[in-house]
Amino acid sequence: MQQEVAMPHFLKPSAFPVSRRATLAGMAGGAMLSALPLKAHALPENASFRHSVASGDPDHESVVIWTRITAEGPQEVRWQVARDLDFTDVLQQGTASTGPERDHTVKLLVAGLEPGATYYYRFILGDAVSPIGRARALPAGSLERLSIALVSCSNYAFGYFNAYDAIARDAEVDFVLHTGDYIYEYGHDGWGDDVAQAIGRRHEPAHEIVSLADYRTRHAQYKTDYGSRAMHAAHTLLACWDDHESANNPWKGGAQNHQPDSEGDWEARRAASIQAYFEWMPVREPEWAGGPASRMQFWRSYSFGDLATLNTLETRHTARAEQIDYLEWSTRLTSPEEVARFKAEVLGEEGRAMLAPELEAELDASWRASIAAGQPWRLIGNPMPIAKTDVPDVVGLGIMPDPFAEDAPFEGEALSAAQALGWKGKWNLPFYPDTWDGYPWAREKLYRLSREAGAGDLIFLTGDSHSFWANQLADDAGRPAGIELGTAGVSSPGDFVASGFGDALSRQLDTVFAQHVPEVVWTDNMHQGYVRLDLTREEGTASFITVDTVLTPQYRAAIGQRFTIRRENGALTFG
Repeated sequence: MQQEVAMPHFLKPSAFPVSRRATLAGMAGGAMLSALPLKAHALPENASFRHSVASGDPDHESVVIWTRITAEGPQEVRWQVARDLDFTDVLQQGTASTGPERDHTVKLLVAGLEPGATYYYRFILGDAVSPIGRARALPAGSLERLSIALVSCSNYAFGYFNAYDAIARDAEVDFVLHTGDYIYEYGHDGWGDDVAQAIGRRHEPAHEIVSLADYRTRHAQYKTDYGSRAMHAAHTLLACWDDHESANNPWKGGAQNHQPDSEGDWEARRAASIQAYFEWMPVREPEWAGGPASRMQFWRSYSFGDLATLNTLETRHTARAEQIDYLEWSTRLTSPEEVARFKAEVLGEEGRAMLAPELEAELDASWRASIAAGQPWRLIGNPMPIAKTDVPDVVGLGIMPDPFAEDAPFEGEALSAAQALGWKGKWNLPFYPDTWDGYPWAREKLYRLSREAGAGDLIFLTGDSHSFWANQLADDAGRPAGIELGTAGVSSPGDFVASGFGDALSRQLDTVFAQHVPEVVWTDNMHQGYVRLDLTREEGTASFITVDTVLTPQYRAAIGQRFTIRRENGALTFG
């Protein structure tokens, strides 16, 4: 006899505490999304399907479904896709083989689906039945609304993935966009381990991951998190990667956090990280219809009826020039003239690329098709911030004590972080040289490409920075280039908080960035959470949803801020 399939909590009407009316009623300023603390709890433990199920990378008639079985040796797994939760109307079924050669993961492309329809799927191994997942194909034709949850930076060591659990409970969400840092590569001697020890979430394996076995183990650990299992079962995933899926700050020829003398060949490590990613994520393989030319060319175009197109970017492995290291310039920039020359000739050097020419060509074609189809919205799944964020003179403005003074109230890592921030502020340098700010030539090229395609009104959906952002974008000539919505980390802490500046100074720094950086409308590095973008034909709504803690599975979800997005004179603005 097969064991009874437990209904996932997101499919139980009584388990989702937030109705559509309650969600829309909560406005900015911390409106609670639930009256009681929520407990991150996903699907029942299942010895054969410890990592649950996932769906992703859809088009209008197909979607990828995924699971991983806990077993030894070669295995045959049955799968079913149904129109109903009870599986009385099974649409498709079959068997799939797996084994140690692909880490016992199972990944299938289910075709022949109806555009926009919702399906349920499960896997069966002997008498064991997986949790039930819910999947959607992309909608086609007339579409009145679309809701996308934006997430990034899920670091197991820093806490529970409560934002994922909140997304699983969010009745508005149609699809989830993850813009990278889905895993982190650090070991027990790396970033976040002090928190991990305190809450019992230390990374596996204990060392920094380098080999294929290492990356597989790390992916497996992340997919045991309760919130992760809930979100993946509840919603279909759209994904791109950033840096930590391989190693911190990679570029096409290496990575900041890769030491060849002790960690071997970079290309071998990168290949291992990409193989594990494609094994453990519900993404299309190159040989499948609609797949990339190669695994490394991991970019996509998703069309949502006559309402929107979303393009995801690959910004790490196929074209990126090496990042500029500020440490090499800390004693060389001593005058405004030298700083201006550094910005123009070093950061702004012509040809310092970010996107592959093939990706740029696909963006151009996608934008032109979107405009021809009359879609009002064009979205970019963007792995790292694109707004210009030159650091204000936080010391000169009296916001931060001079970290170079003998009586500076900073110690240890906080002192180093304060000195770095104070130095960047003194010379009004970009906050992050590894984001688009460190590649202004490439950013202008992208803006020009979008403008020439008639798509100078992009919405960038951004991860990486561990902070919430609402940014009004412009090119170097001051012409509107769209807006940017940045999400805080799922669990990774904001930079100011992580630097040890304390709550008061961290909040002040958020305020001074919004007041003194022209493109920043609002920012918040104090919380973890996600962004929900709701689109209609006339306007959009960006809800910045916070969780009050990641240190325990009990949490409260709230709307920390909300903006209306409108179009005025052909440009996007925040209301």
